[in-house]
Amino acid sequence: QVQLVESGGGMVQAGGSLRLSCTTSGLNFRLVAMAWYRQAPGKQRELVARISSGSFATYVDSVKARFTISRDNGKNTVHLQMNSLKPEDTAVYYCNLVPPVRISHDIYWGQGTQVTVSS
Repeated sequence: QVQLVESGGGMVQAGGSLRLSCTTSGLNFRLVAMAWYRQAPGKQRELVARISSGSFATYVDSVKARFTISRDNGKNTVHLQMNSLKPEDTAVYYCNLVPPVRISHDIYWGQGTQVTVSS
């Protein structure tokens, strides 16, 4: 059974930093691409950073040069270092595979972790 557990969110002022972590189980982790997604109130969930099995990273334009995704294959964990945070980064952040994993035909999401950036 796949499990994705996100942590590390919180409330920070604009310009601050947070480091998110996602611990996974039930996956052949080192073989899959992983990503961080976010969903702001009233908006669709979007992919903000992805990392391939070979640790090649790509980012959505709005977070380039501010966010860094990394993975630890020994611990089946993926991280998102977020610097120079802006109020528009406020959202619930989720990790998942690329594309997101399905369980019984439904996309499975963990509980996510809330990031709130105040101006």
